[in-house]
Amino acid sequence: MPAAFNTRARFARWIRNRQGEDSLPAIFHRKRLYVLPTRGGLLFALMLLFMLVAGLNYANSIALFLTFMLAGLALVAMHRAHRNLLNVELVQTATSPAFAGQTAALRCTFRNPSRLMRYGVTLRAERTGVVVADLPPLDSTSLELPVPTQKRGILRIDRVRIATRFPFGLFEAWTYVHRAFEIVVYPRAEGPLLPPPEPGGEPTARAALASGDDEWVGLRAFRDGDSPRQVAWKAYARGAPLLVKEYGSAAGQPHLFDFDSLRGLATEARLSQLCRWIVNSEARGQAYSLKIPGVEIPVGRGLVHEERCLTALARCQ
Repeated sequence: MPAAFNTRARFARWIRNRQGEDSLPAIFHRKRLYVLPTRGGLLFALMLLFMLVAGLNYANSIALFLTFMLAGLALVAMHRAHRNLLNVELVQTATSPAFAGQTAALRCTFRNPSRLMRYGVTLRAERTGVVVADLPPLDSTSLELPVPTQKRGILRIDRVRIATRFPFGLFEAWTYVHRAFEIVVYPRAEGPLLPPPEPGGEPTARAALASGDDEWVGLRAFRDGDSPRQVAWKAYARGAPLLVKEYGSAAGQPHLFDFDSLRGLATEARLSQLCRWIVNSEARGQAYSLKIPGVEIPVGRGLVHEERCLTALARCQ
């Protein structure tokens, strides 16, 4: 097993040195496609060898005819496997972030420039799952590769492998695309501490608000008759119960989430606690700012602000 792994590693390095770093669109022309028999293909070849020996030994013309016919079928299958990937283009790539322990995504968009259907095209990368799809003629198709995550940080994928075993599974044609894919992995949103107090306020209290619809007040349990527009869908998507937003006529002060205010915790525990505060504040519609070593993000709220803060936590050294 180690010898086979070393052989594959050396072969992968040779391919990378031969192809270099890819730019988009990456076209799978003849010089970058590789074809080898699968395990089933090797067993098929062994069967043909036995049939050939038996046919020659017994001078059985029917057995020899069947042997050469099946060998010809295998050669056609090898050609078709190669043709199934020929000139397919990888036109776009994108990554989706995730919290540590969840599944991120690497999205690749392929274009089939020919009038032929491309069947059973698989996409995979190291330590990821596998996705399979057919590529319609003269059309583009996006494949989303699930990428499991374990710890906070930047998960780097150096290459993806595109392959096919169509038809019959006797041969596999494949190619590599070498690009620096980076997936942002946020800290786990965990921590038991309450958010820091608002300026001039208590940790969990807000000023009493008059009836109105100007500013967000808080969340309450969903009741029959509530408008779907008031449901906190983002919190619900993260596993919270069905909650409804309530509004008032005034707003509290924004929070400052400071890394140095959590001195009694380890670094990862601090980042997880900050992440929990950010997620909760965003779900409640509260404005907040973030201060961590080397980075200060001013007050804001909304999806872009949340993503900026969480990305800063993921990249924190």
